[in-house]
Amino acid sequence: MADAPISIDRAKCTGCGKCVKGCGFEALRLAEAPGANKLGRLAEVDPSACRACSACVKACPFGAISEVKAEVVGTEGLDAYRDVWVFAEQTGGKIAEVAFELLGKGLELKAQRGDGCRLCAVLLGSGITPAMTDALSSAGADVVYVVDDPKLADYEANVYVDAVSKLICKHKPEVVLAGATAVGRAFFARVAVRVRTGLTADCTALKIEETKNKDTGAMQMLLHQTRPAFGGNIMATIMTPNHRPQMATVRPKVFKRKPGGESAGGKAEVAREVLDLIAPRTRLAKVTRDPDAVDIAAAEVLVSGGRGLKSAAAFDQLRELASLLGGEVAASRAAVDAGWVPQTRQVGQTGKAVAPKLYLCFGISGAIQHLEGIRGADKIIAVNNDPEAPIFGVADVGIVGDALEIIPALVAELKKGRE
Repeated sequence: MADAPISIDRAKCTGCGKCVKGCGFEALRLAEAPGANKLGRLAEVDPSACRACSACVKACPFGAISEVKAEVVGTEGLDAYRDVWVFAEQTGGKIAEVAFELLGKGLELKAQRGDGCRLCAVLLGSGITPAMTDALSSAGADVVYVVDDPKLADYEANVYVDAVSKLICKHKPEVVLAGATAVGRAFFARVAVRVRTGLTADCTALKIEETKNKDTGAMQMLLHQTRPAFGGNIMATIMTPNHRPQMATVRPKVFKRKPGGESAGGKAEVAREVLDLIAPRTRLAKVTRDPDAVDIAAAEVLVSGGRGLKSAAAFDQLRELASLLGGEVAASRAAVDAGWVPQTRQVGQTGKAVAPKLYLCFGISGAIQHLEGIRGADKIIAVNNDPEAPIFGVADVGIVGDALEIIPALVAELKKGRE
């Protein structure tokens, strides 16, 4: 069919049905076609169901199916785009830790890209201080773009979108990264829409590598953006060959912060930008913080529980254990969904990525979504009554046993040691 991503040559199709079996989206079927071939049937495609995965092209032994290449309309002047940018989110004059984590990864990307690539930080706010720019310089930034404007005193999505979009259009970065925080998630995708490019959210791996453009055949240095897909069951690597910049968000604690050290050129250049920004559409009236809220991503010791604890009451013992170890309580999604602990303490793909020195978990089987959240942990100790639990595949120490018996025993021993 003319409007489908694939084309079927009726003269070559034998009606064998191998393409139908090879299609994972049920986009192909065999239709009656008397006289067309020995079997009297031909393959047909449903354009609305076809995902252009090309599995049918490989499955057809007769070369009857081919891809229909759409005209590529990408960013003009791709070669004019250069540099790796990191959005340095700040609140109240304090730069978010994820900005330094991304600058650490940015140093690697800069080295992989080569060819005069610079690592740049973008800092928005009002009353930006030299200490803030110095901190970004010490983290490896070659250039710090500063937009210091009263309109940026408080975060407002529309103004942030306007500022970052105008900077991108003016300086043409090749790669732009931001933390997948509440702020980053709220405005960064809108920046991608404004500058007409793509965005890969919640990446767990990034690298720049020479890659062949499937549309043009040209070799390009492209950002490989890897993230979980299909509920975390596979890892997908996404590239943006025809549009610039290449944009991605990364959750806090996915990458390690690099040790301090100024850029290769010494102290970073501070480029102060004066932009004609739009007026904010909303006003911050009041900030109320939950006194019981805790950032589990900042904890050095986490004691985590899952479905295997069976009840909210078991988390009372877990809190006592965490207190004795000087840590915080965390949980898997199953425990959060059961209502035993608040969502703010959830670890995993749909919760928080954590990187404690010690991650002690009880009754957590180790679904891939949870494992994604603890990749940065230095040491993992797991307790589960199932010896085949996936958590043991990543644990430094694994204990097969009943968590409800082991937790009180640990509490008793720790108390005894303090007497």
